[in-house]
Amino acid sequence: MVQKPQHFPRGPVSQLYLLVTVLFVACLIAANITATKLIEPWGLAMDAGTIVFPVSYILGDVLTEVYGFRAARRVIWLGFLANLLVVAAIAVAGLVPAASFWDGQAAYDQILGFTPRILAASFCAYLVGEFANSVVLAKMKVATGGRHLWTRTIGSTLVGQGLDSLIFVTLAFSGVIPLEAMLVMIATQWLVKSAYEALATPVTYAVVGFLKRREGVDIYDRDTSFNPLPIGD
Repeated sequence: MVQKPQHFPRGPVSQLYLLVTVLFVACLIAANITATKLIEPWGLAMDAGTIVFPVSYILGDVLTEVYGFRAARRVIWLGFLANLLVVAAIAVAGLVPAASFWDGQAAYDQILGFTPRILAASFCAYLVGEFANSVVLAKMKVATGGRHLWTRTIGSTLVGQGLDSLIFVTLAFSGVIPLEAMLVMIATQWLVKSAYEALATPVTYAVVGFLKRREGVDIYDRDTSFNPLPIGD
């Protein structure tokens, strides 16, 4: 019987792990850019980033469930750094003087411009939410002995998305909009994103099962340090 590894290797990674990583980062960046558009499905106001952002949580669940917390931690920080690079590139491009014949500067600033407060709120919410999601899932996996995957994916998302919505709305809009409106925004985002995860459970099961079979790994974080900073671990 082949002994499965306790931790996903630090060295060269598989193509499938790389694919999930790329999809995670792409969803994160796409969500942040499309979030500048406000939508109102079913009479509920939210940003368009809500359409794709929950996919990053689904992929985060897949990473933690299959490859373990340490491997997921790498991707969470990679997503943070990639998003920071995109934001910086957009900001620099916005500051460079436009060509004399181009009249799109105002539209560029309106759609792609970011206020420091919104950016800070977004980055803080992302890190807290993603790490909470990963830690909860990893600990629940050990506690359940790897059974009942749906309890881990939905349970971790309820915690992660709840913290994400709470931190972002509070930091971004406190003192700007009434408290009642903030509470409605937090609850709406939390419930919609969590429902998204629940509906995607069959897809999550299929992807997790496929990766575990192909990769030959199924990491349990029994002796893992859950320090979000990859220092001394």
